[in-house]
Amino acid sequence: MTLEKIYIKKDDKVKVIAGKDKGKIGKVLKVIGKKNQVLVEKINMVKRHTKPSASSSQGGILEKEMPLPRSNVMLMCNKCVSPTRIRIQQLDDGKKVRTCVKCGETLDT
Repeated sequence: MTLEKIYIKKDDKVKVIAGKDKGKIGKVLKVIGKKNQVLVEKINMVKRHTKPSASSSQGGILEKEMPLPRSNVMLMCNKCVSPTRIRIQQLDDGKKVRTCVKCGETLDT
């Protein structure tokens, strides 16, 4: 498995484009670069059955998010409010920023 450059960062807004949660929009909680995965808030929820232990006296069924493959999510543009591809542009001062391909709006603040 080859590692690809991940242009999605923590706190970005993404839309799921494949899988059981297709069409949902959420905020990125964590980017797992070594596995090419992202953890998105309230997306890909699974039920985890836990036993009572010292840390949690009561067992039960917990719901938590599981990571999604990076290829199943697409970055959302705030200006054109749609999922978009991104382009890396270099500013005059040498700083690189992510820009929306559709409208040209910069995604980095």
